[in-house]
Amino acid sequence: MKLSLTNHNFSTLLNFSFINLRRPFCSSSLSLSPPNYLKPKVPIFLRPPIYSTKLSDLKKWHDWAKNVASSIGSTFVKSDNGPDSSLLCRELKWFIEDVVENHHSSLFSQMGLDDDIERVKMRVDLEELYCLWKQRIEERKPFQYIVGCEHWRDLVLSVEEGVLIPRPETEVIVDLVCDVVSKNEDLKRGVWADLGTGSGALAIGIGRVLGNGGKVIASDLSSVAVAVAAYNVERYCLQDKIELREGSWLEPLKGMEGKLAGLVSNPPYIPSKEISGLQAEVGKHEPRVALDGGADGMNALLHLCDGADLMLKSGGFFAFETNGEQQCKELVDYMKSNKSASLCNLEILADFAGIQRFVIGFRL
Repeated sequence: MKLSLTNHNFSTLLNFSFINLRRPFCSSSLSLSPPNYLKPKVPIFLRPPIYSTKLSDLKKWHDWAKNVASSIGSTFVKSDNGPDSSLLCRELKWFIEDVVENHHSSLFSQMGLDDDIERVKMRVDLEELYCLWKQRIEERKPFQYIVGCEHWRDLVLSVEEGVLIPRPETEVIVDLVCDVVSKNEDLKRGVWADLGTGSGALAIGIGRVLGNGGKVIASDLSSVAVAVAAYNVERYCLQDKIELREGSWLEPLKGMEGKLAGLVSNPPYIPSKEISGLQAEVGKHEPRVALDGGADGMNALLHLCDGADLMLKSGGFFAFETNGEQQCKELVDYMKSNKSASLCNLEILADFAGIQRFVIGFRL
C-alpha cells in the first residue's frame, strides 16, 4: 500500500471500453451469495439504470459538484498531501461516467430547449449523487469507496469501507510470481497463499497466471474483506481456483505446513504513530487493521517470515511488500540472522517509483 490515494491508475484505464467493464465477467456466479459471507455492495457501474432525472437537473448537480471541487484549490494538498481541485474534477468526470447510462462527452454541451423534458437514465438517484459528493469533499471519503471499485492491473475490483484499496505498486508482486512460475511448472501447479487478501487483488492476479491444478488460498481477518474478495473472485470466474478463508495470518493455513508453493502478502506495515498523519482518505477511512503494523511497522512482516519458514515446501517462493528501504533491510537482516538455514536467495526489489519496496526469496 502507499500512503496517498492522490496518484492512482484510473487515467490509464479510461481508454478501456466501459461497455465491456459493465458486463459481469461471470454473470451466472454474481447471483450466488456464499452462505457464510456478508453481502458486499455492488459497484455503481454494475448497477442497473433504474433511476432517471431531467437533464437540466443533472447539469445543475454537475455544476454544483464542480464548483465545490474547484473551491478546494490546494487546501487538501497543504493539509496532508491530499487531492487538489484538478484531481477532484477528474474524479467528477469518472463519477458521471459510472452513474449515467450511455454517457457521452457532449452530454451537457448539447443542452437545448427540451432539457426540462429530456430525461437521463442513471444508476443512482439524484439525491444520492448530492450525498455521495458531499461525502467525497466534506468527509474526504476515498473516491474508490464512493463509486465502489478500483481499477488494478486489467481488473476492476469491488471495494468498500472496511476493505483496503489496492495500490498500483502491489501489482509488482503479481509480476514477480508470473516470472517465477513461468520457469517452474511445479510452482505453477502448486498451492499459493495470499495472506491479508483485502479485496482479493493479489489472489485474483496470481490465480490468473497459475497453470492447471494451481490453487490460491486467500485469507483475511475481516469478514467484510472476505465477502468483497469472494465477490471479486466470482466476477472473474475463479471460484474453482481461489478459496477464501477467514482468520488471522497463519490460522487459515492449518494443515498446510510445508506444502505451499508460494506465499505473498501486502500486510499492514505503517508504524502506529504515523497513522494519524496519513492523508485523510487513508487514515480516517481505510481499515486501521490493514494499515497499522505496530510500533515500528514490522509486526506482521516478521510473522510472515516465520510463516514462510513454516508453510513453504522446498523451493517455495515468497514475496512481501513493505513500507520502504529501511523495513526491507530489517526484514532481510532478520531472515539472515534467524532463518538462514531455511530461507535463501533473499532480494530487495523496487516498486514503479524506484522505492525499495519488496522482499522476495525461496525456501531451501
